[in-house]
Amino acid sequence: MTPVIPVETTFTSRGTRCSAWHLGAASDALTAERGRPCVVMAHGFGATRDSGLLPFAQRFAAAGCDVLLFDYRGFGTSDGTRDPRLAQDVHHLRHRADYHAAIAHARSLPGVDRERIVLWGSSYSGGHVVAVAARDGRVAAVVSQGAAMDGLAALREILRHAGPGPLLGLTAHGLRDLARSLLRRPPHRIGVFGPPGATAAITAPDAEAGYSSITGPSFRNTMRARGVLRIPLNRPVAAAPRLRAPLLVVVAARDSIAPPAAVRRAAARAGAGAEVLELPCGHFDIYTGAHFERSVAAQVSFLGRTLSVTPVAD
Repeated sequence: MTPVIPVETTFTSRGTRCSAWHLGAASDALTAERGRPCVVMAHGFGATRDSGLLPFAQRFAAAGCDVLLFDYRGFGTSDGTRDPRLAQDVHHLRHRADYHAAIAHARSLPGVDRERIVLWGSSYSGGHVVAVAARDGRVAAVVSQGAAMDGLAALREILRHAGPGPLLGLTAHGLRDLARSLLRRPPHRIGVFGPPGATAAITAPDAEAGYSSITGPSFRNTMRARGVLRIPLNRPVAAAPRLRAPLLVVVAARDSIAPPAAVRRAAARAGAGAEVLELPCGHFDIYTGAHFERSVAAQVSFLGRTLSVTPVAD
């Protein structure tokens, strides 16, 4: 099947324009009387919609879903990239607010069934979608892969493997940026990723090669340093018991960035239960090759089962 071509669209989140791609369903397999389901998607830690997500979106469209794939405020081609309060600032609460705005926009799209909105996330956004769906209460299904479910657990892993030095250094950079903000001075920035020992938020051994393999033209390897201070506060695992939507969790069992144990805990605590697919791969392997094919096939199957509408007998 010919891949669905994305169409540019926009929506507003807290007064700021967010850019998005809308992919129309290429099949009526999941179309019901009230319309088609729609998958709402965004990327992970500091990443953009053009960084490895379109192949997933095209598979969902081919299966019969509309798709809305967006950039957060201050990232990619969304507005806010020249606003020091928003530009390249990784803020899990702000990203979640953008998801809520994207859901509202998806529900307004012509032909979309407002009651069959799906949230999809990967890495940092794999945690966002659990928290957002729990709060929304009307989301029909959630797909989360390679998720960052517990920022506190992630920091404990860094401490266990690398000792206190890297964490103390990142904390110092974060506090420096926070102080500059209070003094109304330009932001202090660090890299989103880098090799071990670099001044960057993510420096796992596979981070540099992994990020570089998926990043698109709008991605910038820079972020406000204060973003690292929020990481331990981002704990979607705490929202999992309030989740009432069906959940598919894809675990990268060799993940060195998002602790797999935290993902398993979130799945076990999910209020509506969860399906779990474990893949013997690292954090970035899930975006390409055989692991991508296994993951996306499971996701499409999950959506087909979860979103199908049984015709009502006359």
